[in-house]
Amino acid sequence: MPDHPGGLTALLVGFARELRAAGISAGTGDALTYVEALATLNPANLLDLYWAGRATLVRRREDIPVYDRVFRAYFLAEESPADAPLQLSPQAKSEAAAVLAMTGTEPGPEEDTQEQRLGLMASNVQALKHRSFAACTPEELAALRHIMRTIRLTPPSRRTRRMRPAPTGTVPDIRRTIRNETRFLAPPSPLEFRRRKTKLRPLILILDISGSMADYSRTLLQFAHSARHAAAKVEVFVFGTRLTRITRQLRSRRVDVALRDAGRDVRDWEGGTRIGESLATFLRRWGRGGLCRGSVVVICSDGLDRGDPELLAAGMEKLARLAYRVVWLNPHKGDNRDFVPSTVGMMVAAPHVDLLLSGHDLASLEDLAARLPALR
Repeated sequence: MPDHPGGLTALLVGFARELRAAGISAGTGDALTYVEALATLNPANLLDLYWAGRATLVRRREDIPVYDRVFRAYFLAEESPADAPLQLSPQAKSEAAAVLAMTGTEPGPEEDTQEQRLGLMASNVQALKHRSFAACTPEELAALRHIMRTIRLTPPSRRTRRMRPAPTGTVPDIRRTIRNETRFLAPPSPLEFRRRKTKLRPLILILDISGSMADYSRTLLQFAHSARHAAAKVEVFVFGTRLTRITRQLRSRRVDVALRDAGRDVRDWEGGTRIGESLATFLRRWGRGGLCRGSVVVICSDGLDRGDPELLAAGMEKLARLAYRVVWLNPHKGDNRDFVPSTVGMMVAAPHVDLLLSGHDLASLEDLAARLPALR
């Protein structure tokens, strides 16, 4: 890769110039869009570097192989070993190799074993999405967490009492109609209309971090971190033997920092499970105060409760009355459509649950994201 005294901007513009030389119609405006996109991302992460360019500089599907070849030659120096390669961490380079392999390009003979493994894993990403988190290797979990960042949770919306102007409708806006007539001193103007504003419902995630959920808790926490930064209003709680609110700890955009802050304040990792007592604490401190009213509550737990079943039943009944909808993710459900709860906690909670999903793999989390907006 050539030396660019102008810094990062000159480096990115030089990449767009190389694409034009290779036959891709990437104009000056496209290059500026590429620079602006990376201003909100991490230029040191080759995943961000690749996909930002792919989204802004490539317009035709048949140009993707050319883009991959130029990207490898420019940033990874695969075709010009005499040039100085971009100084990035080995992990980021492996991630970029995985993404490039997913687009259909073959790994080069110089790639090491780690990059080849990640490349093959990413090329089989659909199979990876259906693999249980408990059965994944650390490298596979790392790849899944990168994909997880693209999931966007959109809760269902509700109509508010506030009104907004509308081009058509059934509710006339008399005030705006009269104001238009007096402003322009003209003949009577067409009747204006208004309609109610819509607002996204709050989303509350309550995650089980007990010992029986150890294979899933960290991945579900990262999912909660992604949701915290993607949806309008998200509250996150974790529980084992007691309930802890970690919404503030997850405010950092760096997932490792966020999980470290959460781990420092949570004292009951991988311990026992007291769902009923934790739910009672949630309802007493936050639910009745208005946080839970009209929201979508997602509980992630296997239902292995060591507490009083009657306390859990009472808590779920109150939660169902306060919340708009209650969703339960149980990893033991898996892909079994005929799943019947077998634990006492799940049998007690099931009558008050509106939607039961598994949450054991990435595909089930994508299913949750797809169902949320239309939840009725």
